[in-house]
Amino acid sequence: MSNLISLRDLVREMQMLSDDRHIYLNKVTGKLITIRDHDIAMAESDEANEFIEWQDETVQEAKKVLISEDYLEIPGMFDIHEYKIMGRFCLSIPNEKISGVLLEKIRGSGAFRRFQDMIYHYGIEKDWFKFRDDAHKEIAISWLEGKGLAYTDDLDQSS
Repeated sequence: MSNLISLRDLVREMQMLSDDRHIYLNKVTGKLITIRDHDIAMAESDEANEFIEWQDETVQEAKKVLISEDYLEIPGMFDIHEYKIMGRFCLSIPNEKISGVLLEKIRGSGAFRRFQDMIYHYGIEKDWFKFRDDAHKEIAISWLEGKGLAYTDDLDQSS
């Protein structure tokens, strides 16, 4: 029997994703584990390498995650589409002028920085963070339910 998965922990990890890390969920324990690309590459390598102790532990952990059916990789950056979430947020702003400015700022290179600057300029950063959190929560719930995994909605509880 699997443990309930903490929605708070899953959403927190989804919000901290990067290009060089992968987060895996242990379906049995409900625990999340982070593995870096380098450790995955070493775990998949057939080369006999000498590791210092902590490297060997991380590579062995990566091997365990990669071969076990107990682990699932959580949705990654390309599954989450932060840019689309920003676009939906822009369209949700009732003030058409602010909405239009934000939509313009999220086009092209540097969109994320310009967007951040503008939400603080207009004083709507709390609205953005709530919107983003809600979007990540929806993605997490959809993913968990799609995998048939039980979870606890502990997002509103203090950390």
